[in-house]
This record gives sequence, C-alpha cells and structure tokens, in this order.
Amino acid sequence: MKRPHLWVLVVLAMVVLVSAIAVVHTKYRSRVLFVQLKGLDEQVDEVDIEWERLLIEHGAWGTPAHIETSARKKLGMRMPRADEVIIIKGTSD
Repeated sequence: MKRPHLWVLVVLAMVVLVSAIAVVHTKYRSRVLFVQLKGLDEQVDEVDIEWERLLIEHGAWGTPAHIETSARKKLGMRMPRADEVIIIKGTSD
C-alpha cells in the first residue's frame, strides 16, 4: 500500500521540478527579450533624430539662398549686367 503513494509523490516532485525549471527559463527569456526591446527603442530614437535632421537639411537645400550660392560656387553663374539682358516680346495673334 505504501508503493502507490511513493510513486505519486515522485511524480508530483518531478512535475514541481519541471515547473520550477520552466519558470526560471521563462524569466530568463523575458529579461533577454526586454534588453533587446530597450536596444531597439534606442535605435528608433536615433533614427527619429536622424529623420528630423534630414527633414531640416532637406528644407535648407531648397531655399533660394542655397540655390543661388550653389549656382555661384559650383557652376560659376552670376547675375547678368543690364547690358547683357535681352527682352524678347512675343507677337499676339
């Protein structure tokens, strides 16, 4: 009569042991994933900062002052003198 109780006790002890190992593993995995999440959050913040910087830079490249400066420096362009300006008038039909 003692044998069946001993087997039940051994099986219950094994179930408790397996359950404890599963809890430890789950807690460890949760911490690993949390660390990865925080790392990804930092990457998102860095990308957001870079995006804002690029938007500001994009706005600056399109300003007339920047376009004029680029035309003068890179292309050697200049404003024409008054005697170089030719006005062409179209005929209205």
